[in-house]
Amino acid sequence: MPDNVSGNRYGPRENDSYEEISSIGMSVRPSGSASSGISSLASCGEVESLPELPPQDEERLQRAARLLQQRLVLRQWLADHGLHNYYQRLLQMEVVSLEDVYWVEDNVARQALGKDLPRWIQARQTLPTSKEDLDVLKADLWSSVVKNSQHQDAWTWGGMLVVSVSVAGLVTLAAMTQPALAPEAKHSLLQYVTGKYLLPSNCRVHFEWEEPQLVGETMTFNVKFYQRNGQPYPICDKDNLIVEVTEGARRVATFIELGGMDPLAANTAVVKFTVRHAGQYRIAVLIGSCHVHGSPFVKNFLPGPPDPHKTVFVRHSSTVVCTAEIAHSMTIEPRDEYDNLCVFEISDKPVEGYNVNITQIGSSAGDSTPVDCSVQLEYDAPNQRIRLKVSFPKGGCYHATVSLSGIQLHNGDFDIIVLESAVARAVHNNVASKDPAICYAAKLLGMQGEKFTKPKKVFCFISPKQLTIKEYLLKFIPKRLVTFRLCPSTKFHFDSPNNQHEGYDSFTIDDGCQPPVELISHYRDIIAATFTLFLLKNIGGSETFADKQDFFYHEVRKHHQKHYHEKLSMKVHRDKLLETSMKSTKGFSVSDWCRNFEITFQGEQGVDWGGVRREWFELICASLFDAGKGLFESFGESQQALVHPNNKRPPHLKLKHYEFAGRIVGKCLYESALGGSYRQLVRARFTRSFLAQIIGLRVHYKYFEQDDPDLYLSKIKYILENDVEEMELYFVEEEYDNDGQLTRVAELIPGGSKVRVTNDMKLRYLDALAQHRLASSIRSEVDHFLRGLNELIPDNLLGIFDENELELLLCGTGEYSVADLRAHHIANGSSPEFLRVLDWFWTAVSNFTQEEMARLLQFTTGCSQLPPGGFQQLSPRFQITAAPTFENLPTAHTCFNQLCLPDYECYDHFEKALLLAISEGTEGFGMI
Repeated sequence: MPDNVSGNRYGPRENDSYEEISSIGMSVRPSGSASSGISSLASCGEVESLPELPPQDEERLQRAARLLQQRLVLRQWLADHGLHNYYQRLLQMEVVSLEDVYWVEDNVARQALGKDLPRWIQARQTLPTSKEDLDVLKADLWSSVVKNSQHQDAWTWGGMLVVSVSVAGLVTLAAMTQPALAPEAKHSLLQYVTGKYLLPSNCRVHFEWEEPQLVGETMTFNVKFYQRNGQPYPICDKDNLIVEVTEGARRVATFIELGGMDPLAANTAVVKFTVRHAGQYRIAVLIGSCHVHGSPFVKNFLPGPPDPHKTVFVRHSSTVVCTAEIAHSMTIEPRDEYDNLCVFEISDKPVEGYNVNITQIGSSAGDSTPVDCSVQLEYDAPNQRIRLKVSFPKGGCYHATVSLSGIQLHNGDFDIIVLESAVARAVHNNVASKDPAICYAAKLLGMQGEKFTKPKKVFCFISPKQLTIKEYLLKFIPKRLVTFRLCPSTKFHFDSPNNQHEGYDSFTIDDGCQPPVELISHYRDIIAATFTLFLLKNIGGSETFADKQDFFYHEVRKHHQKHYHEKLSMKVHRDKLLETSMKSTKGFSVSDWCRNFEITFQGEQGVDWGGVRREWFELICASLFDAGKGLFESFGESQQALVHPNNKRPPHLKLKHYEFAGRIVGKCLYESALGGSYRQLVRARFTRSFLAQIIGLRVHYKYFEQDDPDLYLSKIKYILENDVEEMELYFVEEEYDNDGQLTRVAELIPGGSKVRVTNDMKLRYLDALAQHRLASSIRSEVDHFLRGLNELIPDNLLGIFDENELELLLCGTGEYSVADLRAHHIANGSSPEFLRVLDWFWTAVSNFTQEEMARLLQFTTGCSQLPPGGFQQLSPRFQITAAPTFENLPTAHTCFNQLCLPDYECYDHFEKALLLAISEGTEGFGMI
């Protein structure tokens, strides 16, 4: 820049003369060619450096230059389509840029172009519809402008004066019309012309792996960024780089590292992500909303080698019943450590590494005598599974373990009962009988924690619903001693040989709710086999929740196959919903309850295509199960408190209301069994003890922690952790009214007021307290609820679930937002180790299924259902706390909604431990 040009000469002012303004144009030189000057009008946009102007004047000059460029691009576009003669006329119509062409109406264009209107319309239709494509078109047109200008002769001083006057005029115009100018462009004129800006189509992605790749590894790829002119572009946070890695609906967390300390890597971003699910992945790399070159990319990932902890038996039972001399086939599904079904090539050896160890139950621990049996493993290529076939020459009871590479499979520990051919036929016929009368003799060694000095002769009666042990007084009067429900929670334990009772096989029956019962019998194997076959028949042959749910829905449809799902009109009043709904359904038969309700709210217009019915279900559940309505109560005042039948309900609420509530729950389950749009969820947050009673489980003191956390913290926990000898505690429960006045003293056991609680008896006392407060006090309410429920749903079908699974069946998994949890949680801990584990926690839950989220919520809060306001209304808040342990399973305190996370060596260990912790409550049945 010439030194004699002073700074106060740049930019128009009110007192500037025309000559002073025009000198701006003659003073600007292209960088590196100061002697050549400006040879064309287009070269005004190619200057690489501008004079050092005051910011306000420089902005005006830039605006004027942009306006000049817009007009030259418009003129070039018109010339390309043979419309250059109309350039001045369009300027008079205020069409000064290519963007303005979009908004010119045809009737206005007809006045200016006349007979050339069709050519104008055709040219306008060639304009792109996206901003990115329009920018590319404008860049091409500008290149044509510059190219054309290079073939013109150098300007004379007169030409220079014209350019100076033009630039000065544009500067003045820019200064005078700033408010009317278009919004600021993304790039300056100088950047646009020189290409010194980031262009997504110039960026390149380099993948650092070869396909196909196995899952489980941390994958890395580089993105290199370039300007439009091909030069490297230093990437930074403000450039809005977005990387999305997805597999179907699953989104994978990514880590992006921009640039670095090395100047040569300033235009490079390193992207890392970990693949755990086999399949086809879509990798999208965007800058803002624009994809880089080649994006989105498609990459395939294959499952890894089989992992013993994930490889499982399909439709597995913890007890297998076989027939001697007949091969029994079981199916193994090989899965990798991330639960992907393994794929084998023809050259692979899929059965290598498996080992099957079978021992006879009752043999001494050091007995290494091999069992006489045949074991065969073969690969089923079409189904990508492994078949295990076992065959025994004679009857007996055995224990089998299946391992892979020396590690036992996840469910590769089971018992095998082998029956002789004739016995097997009799057992199968009994199980298939519509009215089985099965009874086997045994001797009772002890019960209720008491050992008998002499075995008591009893009989084991087995039905599809229960196993009952009876004794006969005077040889003909039956007396029931104990009953075990025929459900997965009832387990057989086979004991070692007892020299005192030679010739008999000993075993123990334990359902986890009442004291175990010890027995000996010549028919032990037959009793266990009959029980097992009934149980497998009841649960559909598989122990997983998904399989049991499918079986349950199938059996419900089968149970009501004679009832048609036709429409049945019902009119109810919104203001008196419960009363009018009960009145409308008062005379309904089971067939009527199975019909498709078509709801009409009195005084409201609308056709019920499903939405009104769903609204009715939600409203009626709220009327029945909200604690504020009185039929059910909560033990706490929190919004998340679980509800329980209320034996102190208002006088207008009768036992028939519980019967109606049971029918509503049964109706929801029936509609869900039909699937599709009929599926209905029960909008309620029932206590675990109430759910346990629905499926016939015995209530114990551990339910207090979830159902009545206040009582648990103030009394139960204190008794558990302290000496009760000095507490003057007896087997009684004092009951008080709302004013705090003692109303009655209830004995928890016969003569309980005289039985003092000792340390040895405190668990018995707490169980008796739970039985009284959570079960006995609401026996009538529960019985009427079950009466209504069992009209639609047979009680034996509900018994195949535990209380956690029953809640998932009734209430579904709901909709859980990880973002909602992140926004409304409390993290207790600030150590680097805890922060690392906390980051792993969010990575894990971001990939959870809705069922896994429900399990996490159950594990932490005691209920899979959230309050209406989501995690924000949880009270206390969802807490994540550091546990002072290493590599242990996570723990939870449901009364505090607190999840305790230990430290782990790596993310994989953490994820496995978390998934195991939230799902460990669903164990199978079997014999040990």
